Amino acid sequence: MIELPEEFDLKANLGYLERNKNECMYEVENDTITRVIAIDEIPTLVRIKVNDSNQMVVHFLKGKPQETIDVVQYIREWFDLDNDLTPFYQMAKTDPFLKMTVEKFYGLRLIGIPDLFEALCWGVLGQQINLSFAYTLKKQFVEKFGESIDWEGKKYWIFPSYKRIAKLTPIDLADIKMTVKKSEYIIGIAQLMASGELSKEKLREAENFKEVEKSLIKIRGIGPWTANYVLMRCLRFPAAFPIDDAGLINAIKTLLNMDRKPTKEEILKISIPWRNWESYATFYLWRVLY
Repeated sequence: MIELPEEFDLKANLGYLERNKNECMYEVENDTITRVIAIDEIPTLVRIKVNDSNQMVVHFLKGKPQETIDVVQYIREWFDLDNDLTPFYQMAKTDPFLKMTVEKFYGLRLIGIPDLFEALCWGVLGQQINLSFAYTLKKQFVEKFGESIDWEGKKYWIFPSYKRIAKLTPIDLADIKMTVKKSEYIIGIAQLMASGELSKEKLREAENFKEVEKSLIKIRGIGPWTANYVLMRCLRFPAAFPIDDAGLINAIKTLLNMDRKPTKEEILKISIPWRNWESYATFYLWRVLY
């Protein structure tokens, strides 16, 4: 049982989770989420519901982690439950770009990707393509190289481990409709993680946000957009800001009724009030588009 913060709305979060039918990492049905959570490579199938007392109830369906608390912590991180959103809402209610969006989606948390390898892969897969095609690629990648748990006639997938992907070559990924470059980037990231050179723990040891951003950008295939996407959704830096994100640009364009894309300078000016909440502002503006 997880006590939920007051600023949590189930419908708002399920609306985000259900945004694409090709999502393969969880299933949402009758306001209930079913997914596999792997801790230290030990998979556990869980079912998550929210009761009338604003508590998240977690049922363990198959498999058992060494420590139940680790699964609970994963869920807390997934939904960013330990973050006090009061200052964000206070700021957003007076901001012309965020006011209507936070009213409409109040209680939406910045739903994350706690696993670093999954977050990096999702960032690489999403480069320079639309969201729908990115989901198609992820589904192909997961179903080809991931493992699964069977439950009541359905398969629930586990994201491929970096240990497995590190042993592959781009030829092994040829059936997936991504570019050879993306295949090389993903394998390279997996090899960095397998060698111990790259890890979530090592990145968190950095002194500040900019240092972590620079560390990520040094990795082949990771530019500023991908770095900030991972900083935002995995490493949870509130100032992470994928300013070149197509969704963010289009949301601002829509809200301003512009017949052109806003420039980077215009976005920087608009975002001045969002300081240290850029990641949440971006996440909410994404919701304008779907």
